Amino acid sequence: MVVIVDPQNAGISGNMVLGALIDLGAHLNETREIMEYSASILGEVEVKISPINKAGIKSTYVQVKAKDTKPIYYREFKKKLDHINHDLLDEQIIDFAQEVFHRIAVGESQAHGTSLDTTHFHEVGAADALADVMGASFAYHQLNLHHEKIYSLPVALGGGTIQGAHGRIAIPAPATLNILKGALTMGGPVKKELTTPTGASILMSMKDEFKTFHPVFSPSEVGYGAGTMDLDFPNVLRIIRGSLPLEQDKISLLETNVDHLSGEVLGHLFEILKKEGALDVTIIPSIMKKNRPGQLLRVICKSKDSNKVTESIFKETGTLGVRAFPLIHRSVLHRKIIPLEVDIKGRHRMNFKVGMLGSKIITARVEYEDARRISTKTGIPLKDVMVQADEAFKKQFDNSDK
Repeated sequence: MVVIVDPQNAGISGNMVLGALIDLGAHLNETREIMEYSASILGEVEVKISPINKAGIKSTYVQVKAKDTKPIYYREFKKKLDHINHDLLDEQIIDFAQEVFHRIAVGESQAHGTSLDTTHFHEVGAADALADVMGASFAYHQLNLHHEKIYSLPVALGGGTIQGAHGRIAIPAPATLNILKGALTMGGPVKKELTTPTGASILMSMKDEFKTFHPVFSPSEVGYGAGTMDLDFPNVLRIIRGSLPLEQDKISLLETNVDHLSGEVLGHLFEILKKEGALDVTIIPSIMKKNRPGQLLRVICKSKDSNKVTESIFKETGTLGVRAFPLIHRSVLHRKIIPLEVDIKGRHRMNFKVGMLGSKIITARVEYEDARRISTKTGIPLKDVMVQADEAFKKQFDNSDK
């Protein structure tokens, strides 16, 4: 599955994210309960969620009414977050919300030249923001979007100026601009603030990658979250859920150059890194500085395993640096093992590793250990066993398709 967040028309805010996630199927009453419960640590809060039509687009509008108006230090705010405890909340939901607020605080501190602990939340009402962020984190995880690849299209920022806590400032607000570093953004299409610090921070915590246009995918569900302003165009955030033609997963690519290790050590390194979670280990001959021959060690692993794999590379090779390319996405065929009885000087059961695109078999190879076992037993060269096995598999499944 894949998710596309589309803020290119009307930007993004906390309540727009919430509305789109609820419109996409997140539980309305449970989300509202989490919002009101969480924000109540800062004062009385009322949340209203209702359908609305924005310039012809049916969408969901989330309105938060909060009585707190006082700025709050980030260090005090963090302490209050630690007191949030609810049966519907787990550690992942809380951690995501803390990440969002950390992004906001960093953006504010960079804008004002202050330390994190002495940063005030000026431009966001703390209770409003807490309700939006906790609700968005809950809905995001309830829909299991944290397990899916999330693309964002370019973010519409708006334009003009706005009155802030320190006087008139340009749009986008300095904190918003800091939060969106590395994002794809564009000004307009109106002289209004379309993207808020809260909305920008939620987006940056959700997204895996920015795209100029929609990737090739098949949409299945669409949610629309309404903004507060009535504009000459639909003031909505669109979130689309669908599927890619090929399955994708998140990996890390680790590289280092070595020129001082023996073949025995390099061979041993393969086994060590595999045990630590490496999916693939490649050693490529290369020419290094001073024209010395060396090797490029390249390792692919799941992102969650990258730290321990990196530590093993340091310990086993003695290298002084490992290049990391995190959160690379690879397209993969659906894989399965298919057993088959094959006649090679007698009947033998062999396993085949099969790659499938939908219901169609794209590739199939006999398992090496099975082929080696039969080669040893029959005296037939290994390469001939593998050829006969692959031919038997092809014949079997070609016939089954007819």
